[in-house]
Amino acid sequence: MADAERRAAVLVVDDEQEMCDLLVDFLGRAGYEAEGARGGSEGLEKVRNGDFDVVVTDLRMRDGDGMELLQGVKADRPDLPVIIVTAFGSIDRAIEAMKAGAFYFVTKPFKMREMEALVAKAVEQRRLVQENRRLRREVGDRFGIQQLIGRSKAMREVFRLVELVADSMSNVLILGDSGTGKELVARAVHFGGRRAHGPFVPVNCSAIPEGLLESELFGHTRGAFTGAYTARRGLFAEASGGTLFLDEIGDLGMALQAKLLRVLQDREVRPVGSSKSAPVDCRIIAATHRDLKTAVREGTFREDLYYRLSVIPIRLPSLAERVEDIPMLVDHFLKSFAGRTSTEPRRLTPRAMDALMRRPWEGNVRELENIVERLVVLTNGDVIDEDDLPALGPGEANGTPWPAGGPLPPLREVERRYILHVLAETGGNKERAARILGINRRTLYRQRERWADRGEP
Repeated sequence: MADAERRAAVLVVDDEQEMCDLLVDFLGRAGYEAEGARGGSEGLEKVRNGDFDVVVTDLRMRDGDGMELLQGVKADRPDLPVIIVTAFGSIDRAIEAMKAGAFYFVTKPFKMREMEALVAKAVEQRRLVQENRRLRREVGDRFGIQQLIGRSKAMREVFRLVELVADSMSNVLILGDSGTGKELVARAVHFGGRRAHGPFVPVNCSAIPEGLLESELFGHTRGAFTGAYTARRGLFAEASGGTLFLDEIGDLGMALQAKLLRVLQDREVRPVGSSKSAPVDCRIIAATHRDLKTAVREGTFREDLYYRLSVIPIRLPSLAERVEDIPMLVDHFLKSFAGRTSTEPRRLTPRAMDALMRRPWEGNVRELENIVERLVVLTNGDVIDEDDLPALGPGEANGTPWPAGGPLPPLREVERRYILHVLAETGGNKERAARILGINRRTLYRQRERWADRGEP
């Protein structure tokens, strides 16, 4: 019934004084905070000015009937359950009241224990609704747009797009280098929109072998392949009513691209081994660090699938493009790690912060987060100085792919080191690296094969 903090409050509305007092007295002895009101008008005023968990009202009253009270309650407090009490001859009106949102109706005469059980059930339902709303709010706070940090112009554009697309059902394609926070943006789109109550189902398309990925996405029937001892729902079905996040979509093979395109076109999924399709009801958000336009030109990604996915593209800037956001990000990570360890947040000296802002940040925000965590764990004291920062790799400090002051390498070695340097700068993104180097991606592959033939890393 009532919890230890506050007894559940019940408002009894009846224009018959004796019946109203009887029910108030009984519910009070049953452990509720019970209060009475003589008629619908008084009852609605008390609902608007009070904090009740359940309303019990007679249907026929001289001063504003129960139906009018129900409509007023649902307009002001949609989650407040209303139990309708009616004479047998008013069943049709009671059914009408149920359609209008009444929790339940009881016919006269009724047993007091029956009413007590209904009130307890109504209180429990309201608390479940409130708890679900609280949990959704907490999840929204945890994964919502407020988790995207930055004041830079590039990030303000990301915020604008996330807020604009959150409530739509259009497919979203998130583009950005590894470590820029693509999944954070996908979650912000999901939890900021009308599907926030539904599941958010992420899948990394590059982490699952293509032979298994088809079954993961679409599901399979029993006996569809060796080892399929039972039927299985796919991730499209798991994401019903919510969002399916296809991370690293650029790594999808051509055969699976064709099947995904069919699902996006028909909004139906056919499990592996089945001859029947089932409708799907989920929003698609895809992400990739690859340049899909280049992949389309090179024939490794379907053009029709690209345009299906990129109805609304959102490009995430690299950390090097938003250096002014580094102090905010560092402060956020310091507070986050302090919260995990129940300690006071560390602080960086201006020298340390300036040094962080000068670093190349090939791993983007993820690399910054890892470094801050390392500093929190390994630094003694409350202040982190420049000397506490991990050393830069060879060539990072002076912007060249070989250490300053050393012997100059031959041209072939300069070429190899520079290509490796560009690959590192682009996070291994061969399309971007080839574009920066001014060569075809296939040339880049052939160059690396020549290095391997010579035994060079």
